[in-house]
Amino acid sequence: MEWKNIYRGFVMGTSDVVPGVSGGTIAVLLGIYDQLIEAISALFTKKWRQSLMFLIPLAIGAGSAILAFSKVINYLLEYYSMFTFYFFIGLILGILPYLFRESNALKTFKWQHIALLIIGVIIIVLIPTNGDEDLLITDRSMSTYFFLFISGVVASAAMILPGISGSLVLLVLGSYGTILHAVEHFEFSVLVVVAIGIFLGIISISNIIKYFLHHFHTATFALIIGFVIGSIYVIFPGWPLSIGSTLISLLIFLAGLTIATILGRIEYE
Repeated sequence: MEWKNIYRGFVMGTSDVVPGVSGGTIAVLLGIYDQLIEAISALFTKKWRQSLMFLIPLAIGAGSAILAFSKVINYLLEYYSMFTFYFFIGLILGILPYLFRESNALKTFKWQHIALLIIGVIIIVLIPTNGDEDLLITDRSMSTYFFLFISGVVASAAMILPGISGSLVLLVLGSYGTILHAVEHFEFSVLVVVAIGIFLGIISISNIIKYFLHHFHTATFALIIGFVIGSIYVIFPGWPLSIGSTLISLLIFLAGLTIATILGRIEYE
């Protein structure tokens, strides 16, 4: 059992609660993205035991973070959203050097890879962000549960792709507030339905990503880098309006950048 994955999953789970921040991006920072895709896609093969040894600690960490920090993140986003997002912008910028190094961009990138990178940025920037995070669906009919299941399936694809936030997708779909409320109040029926949707979605998308990583490694990384760069635009909260807020935002941004650098050195070196 790879117990180190508990802390990795904890970091990924914390980021997945924040709209605009991708757990897949954090997996890249932690140096486990390729392993994560391989482990998920191998769950129903002869290598299922090795996959579970990798994924179970990761799931424990992520689940613990979501349960422990959903209220904290919700509070920070409500009262200190600018500072919270500047921290994550620092984290995301700190990831980019490792992404470029992992893809050996200086040697492998050609014009078509640069074009894919730009396309990745455009795709993320064009994702609508006008959802209502306070929207709470109180009806518990079969149609509601089906909608929440589909939300889980769609969001799971985003959760595993760097640069695309599962929480942001839920926000756009209009299910973010309902699911966050279910996490905070442990509404079991909602959590089970969403979890099944997420599980099935992740299994499906991981096999697609694995194929592209194996057959179009450089092109896939170019697109991923574009997704990550585009996510900075998505979560950018605007410029601070006072000198005090500017200084605090700068310090928090530098803290995120420093943490990303430290984590990257631990995992990549």
